Amino acid sequence: MLREILDVMNMLDSAQVAGKDAQRLLEGAGAANVDVRRVEGETGATDFIKARLPGNGKNAPTLGIIGRLGGVGARPNKIGLVSDADGAIISLACGIKLARMARNGDRLPGDVMIATHICPRSPIIPHEPTPFMDSPVDMDQMNRHEVDPAMNAILSIDTTKGNWVVNRQGFAITPTVKQGYILRVSDSLLDIMRVVMNAPPVVFPITTQDITPYGNDIYHVNSIMQPATATSSPVVGVATTASTPIPGCASGANDPFSLEMAARFCVEVAKAYTRGEAQFHDETEFARLTARYGSLRHLQTTGEHGQ
Repeated sequence: MLREILDVMNMLDSAQVAGKDAQRLLEGAGAANVDVRRVEGETGATDFIKARLPGNGKNAPTLGIIGRLGGVGARPNKIGLVSDADGAIISLACGIKLARMARNGDRLPGDVMIATHICPRSPIIPHEPTPFMDSPVDMDQMNRHEVDPAMNAILSIDTTKGNWVVNRQGFAITPTVKQGYILRVSDSLLDIMRVVMNAPPVVFPITTQDITPYGNDIYHVNSIMQPATATSSPVVGVATTASTPIPGCASGANDPFSLEMAARFCVEVAKAYTRGEAQFHDETEFARLTARYGSLRHLQTTGEHGQ
């Protein structure tokens, strides 16, 4: 998938890039259902892109691939593509690859929905251990435009390099999160990951804080699990990682080979999930958990003092 990754990186690395540019790339690859919406915020605007790649099966599940980020650029403070752009790069590359596959006769059994946003001028905010990229729009707006009720399971892709938790070049996956529960890591996704990586899989640890909504005045490692606050479907984070903490606003930090590997993983998950060969969680065990311990949906809210 290196071709798709490089095509998207070249497109995004511009001070004038907009949603229509991503739309042209996707439609040029054969995608027909591409929606672009500009949303204004307090500090600027961003373009949300959503594409639906239809599958062959009416009863097959739909996978969502969401690229999370604050912005693809931090102008005027930084010139060029920033580390935070990984989510947009990978998700759009997946959309292009799946569209080309379908055009060449390899249509998946189920639909795949791609969603992300493009903003070349995003603000920078303080965060430990490295600065974060902010966004012109808040997290509620992001979730409204990127998380779709039709997504039966979600891969949430986010740059996750600004930490001392996982320090290895490449990518990692999180445990599955569903309705406030942090569940066991999916065995089937680990199997796909080791094949794609040709190496042992890497798991990114998350905490209860990370699966609560932004805006509750609680530390979050980043926004990778924020889609889990806006859906009842299972969510797995796909984190692009580095061997040392790198700020999200750093330019020159997008490693195309790591991005290609993460994108290839997402496409392989799409194949297996829509064929019913991979599961994000054990539904029977989840039902047993909720029967014994009750609902944890309150963790999908800002809490008693934040509602």
